[in-house]
Amino acid sequence: MSVESGVRVLRGEAEVFARTHHLFATAGELWCAARDLNTWALGRTVPDRLPEAHPRLRKLYQPSALMSPPMARHLRTVAASPGAQVRITADTINETIIIDQRFAILAGDPDAGRRSYSVVSEPTLVQNVTSLFEAAWRSATDLAVYDVQHAELREMAPRVLELLASGCKDETAARSLGLGVRTYRRRVAELMSALGADSRFQAGARARDLGLI
Repeated sequence: MSVESGVRVLRGEAEVFARTHHLFATAGELWCAARDLNTWALGRTVPDRLPEAHPRLRKLYQPSALMSPPMARHLRTVAASPGAQVRITADTINETIIIDQRFAILAGDPDAGRRSYSVVSEPTLVQNVTSLFEAAWRSATDLAVYDVQHAELREMAPRVLELLASGCKDETAARSLGLGVRTYRRRVAELMSALGADSRFQAGARARDLGLI
């Protein structure tokens, strides 16, 4: 662990668990932003339901979190808990956990399969991280609303991913789904956007990371 002006850099999940468990145990308010449920192995430490005396839980995810049925079911369960809110955003977000607006944990990029985490306690830095979260939260869509808007895409996603992985032509894939080619390509573009992918190849890789194919 290294410490620098109100920021502790922790190496790997085990050190994060050991160093921050007491913060979660006494938290009155938790905010979490992540690309999907796999982002935070630390998620095992973050409760999905707080005691009634500590009612505020906000979770902000990107659409890829809903592509996997188990992940989607989990988020719906969280959203149904008293005091909990779940929103979905297509925007790029900082993968962050904010505790009582006093501490922030920022996930770094994996290095050789291991992540580093910055635990921030310096008030000005925490305020900046909190402001970024709040801006993303305001522009995000409530999970229930997003569910209704994108139900058809989620239902079709597994089959579209299979067709993309097979390498078949768009015309063949569209026929197998009973769609026109333009409609199929639009669905592929929507799926790529939901997975945060810039290409079909990247969408396939992202889907494999999420266990969708």
